[in-house]
Amino acid sequence: MDMSDEDRAAALMADVLEDRYGLVVDVVEPVHMGTDTINRRVLTEDGLRLYVKEYRSTADVAAARSAWDMSEYCRAARIPVPRVWPDTDGDLVTIAEGCAWAVIDEAPGRVSTTAMTVALAEHIGVVMGRMHRVLAAYPMPKQVQQSRWRTATVEDTAARCDRVLASALRQGHERLDQLRLDLDQRREDLHEQVHRHRERLPHELVEQALHADLTRTNLIVLADTVTGVIDFRGARAMPAWELGRSAFDPRTVANSADWIPCALAMVRAYLAENPSLPLEEVRACARIALLYMLFSFYGATTSEYGLPFAAEADLKQHWRERQTTIRLLLDHLDKLDDTFSGLSVGGGGS
Repeated sequence: MDMSDEDRAAALMADVLEDRYGLVVDVVEPVHMGTDTINRRVLTEDGLRLYVKEYRSTADVAAARSAWDMSEYCRAARIPVPRVWPDTDGDLVTIAEGCAWAVIDEAPGRVSTTAMTVALAEHIGVVMGRMHRVLAAYPMPKQVQQSRWRTATVEDTAARCDRVLASALRQGHERLDQLRLDLDQRREDLHEQVHRHRERLPHELVEQALHADLTRTNLIVLADTVTGVIDFRGARAMPAWELGRSAFDPRTVANSADWIPCALAMVRAYLAENPSLPLEEVRACARIALLYMLFSFYGATTSEYGLPFAAEADLKQHWRERQTTIRLLLDHLDKLDDTFSGLSVGGGGS
């Protein structure tokens, strides 16, 4: 989109905000991230700092409405979730100028792109534990989070390695030799690791309504405090999966010598806030995180998403950090098992 197109799009957005929300725009700043929405920061003439999402034509508006409803439910329970503005008809997603829109208060802070500190990991655990406890009473969403890590066959997933490589060849992937090595390693890990680690998971895992995309990119942070949980997906999923995915955040595992203390701090804080999740599931979260990464190819190729340069570079880095995280988890699972065996419902652990 060239500058004149961006100006026209911003003017259109300003018309929508005035017509549907009674807000007068002063300053608009594009935010070049996101795949399902076009995002902008807005300062109104009244001094309000807002975040505006314009949904692409391919977006599932019903799913977006459900996600915003869950977001407001959590905000009402005093979880740090920015308010989504209702439009003049009271709708959390408005339809105007042929598009769907959502307007949200901007939380203080920013998305952190560096490894977690132990203090931040602990606060994420507090927020997630409270959220899971609150959402246990929320109606089960229609959307179901995929669980290939638990149910997909090794053979089908190993075959995806070949399809990913073929796609990379078509796209002219600039690090094809490295990707080929990565996929060879992934194929080997799938065959050697999956069965024995699945065998050690609890037979049944709790399912409930969850954010379902509670990753570092969807947390606004100020110092070592979570000030905003954003971009709810709103799906039926397993709390142990969401906990493991956050506790073993690849940005931290791949870049910090303190990744195990960070994971332990998050899990202990989580347990203190949500003691109802069975301990055996909490203790399994590292293994679940490992399996989830083994079955995910997100970021192996990027051209298909049509992302801005900064977002594409971030996704490529995400793939590399995941590769490193898989290796570190495989090397340290025994130590993690020993560490997590000391966890108790009161959040204890050595």
